[in-house]
Formats: sequence, structure tokens, C-alpha cells
Amino acid sequence: MARSKERAPAVFELRSASMTLVVVALKTTDMAAIERELTTRFADTPEMFNHDPVVIDIAQAEGDPLALDYARLGTLLRQFKMVAAAVRGGSPEQMAAAAEAGLGEAPEALPPATRASAPAAAPGPQAQAVSASPPAPAPVAAAPAPAQPAAGSTVIIDKPLRSGQQVYARGGDLVVLAAVNFGAEVIADGSIHVYAPLRGKAIAGARGNNDARIFSTCMEPELISIAGTYRTTDNPLPDSVIGKPAQIRLDGERLVFEPLN
Repeated sequence: MARSKERAPAVFELRSASMTLVVVALKTTDMAAIERELTTRFADTPEMFNHDPVVIDIAQAEGDPLALDYARLGTLLRQFKMVAAAVRGGSPEQMAAAAEAGLGEAPEALPPATRASAPAAAPGPQAQAVSASPPAPAPVAAAPAPAQPAAGSTVIIDKPLRSGQQVYARGGDLVVLAAVNFGAEVIADGSIHVYAPLRGKAIAGARGNNDARIFSTCMEPELISIAGTYRTTDNPLPDSVIGKPAQIRLDGERLVFEPLN
């Protein structure tokens, strides 16, 4: 009597999944401009990404629709620890070129991305060429942003930060109980609270959270940024908040400065 063959155990399973991804929403197909903007925005914040998969959104990219070099773009993104996984929003020809480069087609029904903006073509982090055009000068660019970052624990720092020091609160808020001196950098995916003079760089909503805010009891930053919209000392803060207790928030694509009484 023949024995029935035993079925070997499965070595993998196929499952559906819903994941929040960073979206790099390009505003141009000019590769040189994209490279400049990526370097401007992320060269000084190497810890912002951790080989995160990203979707390249080209629905609003202006210029020659076939000018995008996906291989070159993928290499650029990897320099800043982003990994191109898929493309969306392109013409059939663009999507075919993306497929030839080994990139999948992302569905349009992905969770809406909060826009971490980069400076628009003429004037500065869902993903950057970007989505918001800030007041500071900078070329058109590409940059990132996930839908709302997952909630993380709050990071608390109780010692002064000196020039060259950097603290990043991934997935949460950052609270600093001492001075952030010139040349220091504080970064958070959520909000930043500094209960002391803030004189260095403060980057809130680093991965696209438009609801993030920056608070300080003495607002004197050399650079502030929320979800990619930034401002430097080249464009001084209003007299009503500089050197005073204040908060900074994002209203659409505009930074709003409010004194705290």
C-alpha cells in the first residue's frame, strides 16, 4: 500500500501589510537640483534616517518627464540612508522606466503624507523637492516625510549642549533642561522643548510631522526647522520673540512665531 507523501513545511508565507513609509515628493526632474537640495538638507543630519524605505512621488515633478535617472536617484538617497522602494504618480512611460530600474509601483491609496518641505525653486523633514517652500533661499528640491511618525518615548537632556554636539529624539519629543549653545543641534520627530536659551539649531518634525512645535524660554536659534520649512539668522526672528519665551509652529507652509506670556 503506497504511503501518501508528507508535505514539507512551508518555508515562507505571503501576507498583506499596511505600513507607513517616507515619501520623497519631487517638485522637479532636474537631478542636479535634487542632489543639491538633498545635500543642503541632510548632510549635517546623518542620523535622520536609518536605511528607511521610501516611495518616490513624481506626480508634481516639473520638467522633462523622462529626465529622472532612477539609478542615480537611488544612489543619492542611499547616501542619506534612504532606500528607494517604489514610485508613484508618474506617466506610463515614467512608471515603465522605474520598473526597469527595479522599483515597484506604489498604490495611490497610501496613507496621506505630511509634507516635510524643502525650499522651492526660488525662494528649504509626506517625503521633500518637496512640498513646502520656506522663506530661506534654496533650490528646488527633493526631500522626505512619512505620514505621522509613530509615537516614541520622550528624550530628556539635563546638561548643556556644546558646539558640535547633536541629540536626536527618534519618533518622539525632545526636552532640554539646559542651554543649547551655538553650533549644537537638537532634532526630534516630534516637538522640541528647551527650558533654557536655544542658540543652536532646532529641527522639529524631522520626518514630516507638521504638528510639531519648538518651544524655548529664550528663543535665539541660529536655525529652526519644522517639517522641512526652515529659517536661519539670515532672516532674523521677529522682535516680539527673539531672546524671549516663545513657541514656533507651522501654519500651512508658513512658520508662525508666538511669544509665551
